[in-house]
Amino acid sequence: MFVDPMKKSLSRRVGCGVLTVVLLAGSFPVSAEAQEPVRRRNLFDLLFGGPRYEREEPPVRYNRRDGSIIETAPRRERNRSAARPPAPRPPIPLAPPKPDPVAKLENARKILVVGDFFAGNIGGQLETTFEASPGVAVFTRSDGSSGLVRDDHYDWLKELPGIINEAKPAMVVVMIGANDRQQMTSGAKERFPTDAWFAEYRRRVSEVARIVTSRRLPLLWVGLPSFQSPSMMADAVKLNAIYRARTEEVGGEFVDIWDGFVDEDGKFILTGSDVSGQQVRLRGADGITFTEAGKQKLAFYVEKLARRHLGDMASPELVNLGSGTLPDLNLPVDPNKTLPALPISLSDPDLDGGKELLGAVPKTNSLAQSPRERLVKRGEMDPAPAGRIDNYKISKTQ
Repeated sequence: MFVDPMKKSLSRRVGCGVLTVVLLAGSFPVSAEAQEPVRRRNLFDLLFGGPRYEREEPPVRYNRRDGSIIETAPRRERNRSAARPPAPRPPIPLAPPKPDPVAKLENARKILVVGDFFAGNIGGQLETTFEASPGVAVFTRSDGSSGLVRDDHYDWLKELPGIINEAKPAMVVVMIGANDRQQMTSGAKERFPTDAWFAEYRRRVSEVARIVTSRRLPLLWVGLPSFQSPSMMADAVKLNAIYRARTEEVGGEFVDIWDGFVDEDGKFILTGSDVSGQQVRLRGADGITFTEAGKQKLAFYVEKLARRHLGDMASPELVNLGSGTLPDLNLPVDPNKTLPALPISLSDPDLDGGKELLGAVPKTNSLAQSPRERLVKRGEMDPAPAGRIDNYKISKTQ
């Protein structure tokens, strides 16, 4: 069989090359870690933060020529001490400590606040407003679910006289009616909103106002605010008309807060101006309750009128001038020291030896009479100077 010498030579060269590669590969030991393939990160790892796969350095390094160990390569470890520490957060400023409450005077004038949950809001804010005024004390007697309809829950007509006798207030603030849109539970048990219901309700409002004013106490009846519900808003308008008429009828004062919680068109608002004029949230999400800023604005209407009745007692600078509160001047007392001058009687100035006012000029004896004396005694007047309007003398040049 004929064999091409060129092909035979080529096959020998390839065989020798393969054998050489095999021998070289067998002379260098390969670690198991180096034989493992490195897994590449797929699309899932890139999107959802899969682990990173990195080839670690072999623990041993070998000489390529004879296969001897050169050195042992240390395993790389993360230097946690070299990591940058997180930046310290700035300290949160602490709120200034609240000053101790001012002690109230024994003769402090008391404000009694009665009614439903709205009255509780007013009372709490008034306590904060007058906490620095020693001459004003605020007492709140409220029941959140009460009203003038459900007297089976709380009877204000029965309980109010005893509350006034106990508190002995200087003025009474009433805010009630948010829970009264329902059937009455006593008497005729009229259904809301019939004419008979409104007639009985007027009678009860008048009775509450009479209980206060019969004791000669100032009465401030706070009207209802607007509500998010159109039906509640319409009923609040009717109830406010009753409160105003019956309060003013007995000499009380109606506090109208309606414009503070509606817009220019008279519609209900959740956000509006607070007591400082800033735009804030005033009402709760239910369209009935008030936020903290809304409570402050509600009480602000009452505060203005209350200060007018309280006068100087509402001043924070008011102090008790009793003998126990006067400061000690620590002045030295010398019993041997005499006064430099005796007291002078205001009705007898001659006691100090003087009759003239300070700065008085002594009179001079002169024979010449003054122009005033000549005019009064002799009727003579000095001639008018030339050029004055009363100088009627015709000059020679004319």
